[in-house]
Amino acid sequence: MEIEKEHVYVNTTELENLSDAPFSGDEENGGSDERKTEINGNWIPATSITEAKINAKAKRRLRKNSSRDSGRGDSVSENGETQKTGVVIPTSPKGKLLDRRSRSGKGRGLPKKGGAGGKGVWGTPGQVYDVEEVDIKDPNYDDDQEMLKDLNLGEMKYSVPVLAVSLALEGKASHREMTSKLISDLCGTVVSKTDVEKSFDKLLKDLPELVLDSPRAPQLVGQFIARAVGDGILSSTYIDGYKGTVDCIQARAALDRATVLLSVTKGGKRIDNVWGSGGGQQSVKHLVKEIDMLLKEYLLSGDVLEAERCLQELEVPHFHHELVYEAIVMVLESTGEKTFKMMLDLLKSLWRSSVITVDQMKRGYERVYCEIPDINLDVPHSYSVLERFVEECFQAGIISKPLRDLCPSRGRKRFVSEGDGGRLKLESY
Repeated sequence: MEIEKEHVYVNTTELENLSDAPFSGDEENGGSDERKTEINGNWIPATSITEAKINAKAKRRLRKNSSRDSGRGDSVSENGETQKTGVVIPTSPKGKLLDRRSRSGKGRGLPKKGGAGGKGVWGTPGQVYDVEEVDIKDPNYDDDQEMLKDLNLGEMKYSVPVLAVSLALEGKASHREMTSKLISDLCGTVVSKTDVEKSFDKLLKDLPELVLDSPRAPQLVGQFIARAVGDGILSSTYIDGYKGTVDCIQARAALDRATVLLSVTKGGKRIDNVWGSGGGQQSVKHLVKEIDMLLKEYLLSGDVLEAERCLQELEVPHFHHELVYEAIVMVLESTGEKTFKMMLDLLKSLWRSSVITVDQMKRGYERVYCEIPDINLDVPHSYSVLERFVEECFQAGIISKPLRDLCPSRGRKRFVSEGDGGRLKLESY
């Protein structure tokens, strides 16, 4: 039976997108008879079409591997066989994800964004930024100086520092620090050095009236003068101009205070800590030392109001539990009744004046409860003294009943041999 030859018509686009099928149906006949296919009027042998399919498939595989596994080191020969080049194949998928090399293989090897694209980089090397102009429409724009300029104070500019200092006399140390910075910032933009000198002249003249509202006004005004001289907004010869010409006792006290502060510094050094540092800016060690000195001074003087004022000046209401803790430890370490009664009166006064809150009082007692085993190693009878002090505080209304019940206790010795029937003695040991 004669086999009928089949004519397959293939156009140019079909050659470019050949099928992935490995072989056609004509190759299953063993390839004994060479078959030809007509393409655009030309007869091409079937073996050439098969080779074209294999080459096209090999090229697709090469393109796919070069973009996805560029580091594997495999290559494809012209016959479609994979060749090993000896490069180790990466097995970690993380290495592929973090690979920053160009996948197209066309990178120039230059740094990203000209060297200005790394972490923590603010620009290219050598780049200098100009000072940004303040945008008036910015919601965070501070227009206090602009408002003062718009007021058109004229010859009354000196009254701005006078009013600021007068208000700061009744505030805290942190408020006075901010007032000193405000006057320093206004000098040169809103007020001149002459206006600053005139304002302090006015303050020294008004000290007899300021003392009525602020008894410490002379010392505070003297500190303001010393700070102004240290900031460079007041002449260093300002105080010398008043020597021998002051009749007011308060003004003389203010000038003496400024002279002492300036003499402590070397060479007119800038005075930054004349008002002290705020509570949030002080270290824990410094606060502990200040509270310890406060309690020791209280034991010597016995002035409850002075101790309360010193505690408030520290401006650390979140750290008042340290005073409660140190006060109780001093009671445990003392040998007489004087410390016991004085610390009880101090805590009672601070509790009634609401200087120490419930939370701070509770935290101070809980700290003592947790550390009483270690304290007892150095201080015998500390358990019994603590129980007695806690009971007295509860009777005075300083602590609550649940906090009193949390007080740790230690078993007392029994003297059964003495014939007391196992009754507890009043003393622990």
